[in-house]
Amino acid sequence: MNRKFRRTASLMIACIMAFCMMFAMTGCGDEGTDSGFTKITFCLDWTPNTNHTGIYVAQAQGWYEEAGLEVEIVQPPENGAAHMCAAGEAQFAVEAQDTMAASLALDEPLGITAVAAILQHNTSGIMSRAGDGIDAPAGLTGRTYSTWDSPIELATLEHVVTADGGDFDKVQLIPNDITDEPAALEAEQTDAVWVFEGWSKVNAEVSGVEVDYFAFADIDPTFDYYTPVIIANNDFLAEDPETAKAFLAATARGYEFAAENPEEAADMLIAGDNTGSLAQAEELVKASQKFLSPLYIDDASSWGVMDAARWNGFYKWLYDNELCAKDLTDVGFSNEYLPE
Repeated sequence: MNRKFRRTASLMIACIMAFCMMFAMTGCGDEGTDSGFTKITFCLDWTPNTNHTGIYVAQAQGWYEEAGLEVEIVQPPENGAAHMCAAGEAQFAVEAQDTMAASLALDEPLGITAVAAILQHNTSGIMSRAGDGIDAPAGLTGRTYSTWDSPIELATLEHVVTADGGDFDKVQLIPNDITDEPAALEAEQTDAVWVFEGWSKVNAEVSGVEVDYFAFADIDPTFDYYTPVIIANNDFLAEDPETAKAFLAATARGYEFAAENPEEAADMLIAGDNTGSLAQAEELVKASQKFLSPLYIDDASSWGVMDAARWNGFYKWLYDNELCAKDLTDVGFSNEYLPE
C-alpha cells in the first residue's frame, strides 16, 4: 500500500478521498449527510416504550431537523447499547446507572457518560400477586422470586428483605425468563418479580390482574438512583460538544412536550415505532404514558438534570458493599451538555 502511495500523486489523492468518505460513514457526530444534516445514531436499550417517548416526539415534531440533525433510532445489539455507544457506532444510547457501574469500574472503562436522566426517580420495585403477603420486603421469605442473577440485583433485594426483618436465605431464587409479568404471576409461575412500575404494573392494571407492589426508592433513598439515563460516547462529547448540546436540547423539548401532553405523545410513540411491538398495545402505551409523563421532570429544575449526591450515594453503596471494584464517586455522569 505504501509503495502505491509513493508511485503516483493521483492514486494518493484517490485513497485519501476514499478514506474520508469511509470515515464519514462511521457515525462520528460531526459528519454531514447527503441532506446536509449531521447524522446521529441513537440506540435504545429495548424495544420502543414510554421511557423513549421524548425521542419519538422530538423526531415527529421535526425538532431534530430544526437543530440540523438527522437522527436514526436503532435497536441494541446482543452485547447491549452501552457497548455500541462506547464503540462509536452510536453517539447516544439508553442505559441505567446500576448497569453502568460494571462498565465504569473496568481497568479500561467503557468510554461512556450519562448526559441526561430520562426519569427523575427510580420507579422499579417488586410486584407479586395481590394478597400473597409480599407487599413489603419481608414477605419474600419462603416465596419464589424470579432473578436475573445479577450481583447488584440480589444485593439490593437482600438489603431490603433483611432490613424489613425477613430472611433472605429463605427466598427461593428461580431463573427469570418471564416476558409478561402479570400473566406469569396469574399463572403462578413465580411469586414475585422485579419490574418497572410504569410499564409492568400498569400492564397488570390494564390486564385486570390484581397485584401488590413495593418500590425500592420508597424503602431506602440509596436506591433512588437514575434509571434510565441517556449516555453518550466520550470521544464524541470531546470532539463535538455543540452537536451533543443541540441533540439534548431537541430531546429536552420532546420530553417537556410529553410531560404536558401524554396522550398526544403516546400517539407519536406508537406511530414512530418501526418494530411493530406497540401496534396492538395502544391501551397499555397510553396508560403507561399517563403514569410516566409527570416523572420526566418531577421535582428537578428541568428535564435531564442529575443530582450528584444521589448519583454518588448509590455508587458509594456499591463500593462499600464490594459490588464495585472501584470508587466511582463523581464518575460517569455530566449535566454539562443539557440546555441551560
